[in-house]
Amino acid sequence: MVLMPNSGHNINLMLPQFQIDTTFDLSTYLAKRKALVEKALDNSIAVVYPEKIYEAMRYSLLAGGKRLRPILCLASCELSGGNIEMAMPTACALEMIHTMSLIHDDLPAMDNDDYRRGKLTNHKVYGEDIAILAGDGLLSYAFEFVATQTQNVLPQQVLQVIARLGKAVGAAGLVGGQVVDLASEGLSEVSEETLHFIHTHKTGALLEACVVCGAMLANASLANLQRLSRYAQNIGLAFQIVDDILDITATTEELGKTARKDIEAQKATYPAIWGLEESRRQAQRLIENAKAELEVFGEKAMPLIALADFIISRSN
Repeated sequence: MVLMPNSGHNINLMLPQFQIDTTFDLSTYLAKRKALVEKALDNSIAVVYPEKIYEAMRYSLLAGGKRLRPILCLASCELSGGNIEMAMPTACALEMIHTMSLIHDDLPAMDNDDYRRGKLTNHKVYGEDIAILAGDGLLSYAFEFVATQTQNVLPQQVLQVIARLGKAVGAAGLVGGQVVDLASEGLSEVSEETLHFIHTHKTGALLEACVVCGAMLANASLANLQRLSRYAQNIGLAFQIVDDILDITATTEELGKTARKDIEAQKATYPAIWGLEESRRQAQRLIENAKAELEVFGEKAMPLIALADFIISRSN
């Protein structure tokens, strides 16, 4: 197993940058894909009776963010021969699941944070009771949305996607990682193996599902699913390492959430074990490993290659 750490808000200055093909404009690609995702998310949930719960769901779902997870899903589907239309319901579902995890993670019983994406957290606006229910509503609706809105995909492939999403978010994935994360708070020592488990489950499992589900929808071959899975595992761990570093080096304004929360909560992080510089080196190595998995796809993989570079150079 390969473990990697995160980088700070100036990580792009601290790490040697990967060379992205100048013919591929990542900023334009991200802007166009994000606009499509934002429109689809806005259209996905209407406000009906009881209005409060739908408003709470929309409040966090439409609060902004990079939309990296749905964009990864769309890119993987297109790489595998599919199109945006067949992947968009799953892409939206992934963002719903991710938003649920943020709402619940910010609760006083979890990380107890007041800000997310530069705005008051859901429970600070609607109360803890509605925030919990808003997260529950988004989680259940994510599966309904995939099942009812996916078009031009064989039912068997839709079932595979639903099963993969369930595994990624449940006790075998995100939930399990969160449990071990909470249990590790305040401990004087946390092993690298435990930290690896936390982040490959709490963060990595859903990121891997983003990439793999997109390819599943396009009926990718088993060999390509495995390649994309390894790519996603590497970027998922690198993503968390960068998050750990940003928690130390970035400001609350830059992050859109309270900085240094991990230190205050005595959470296990990669910089705490390896230090910042080694964490940066490990993150870079993970990204290199991820991109190596895409070589077989040639230039078609440029969006996923550029997204891997983006993960390590981001400032929030």
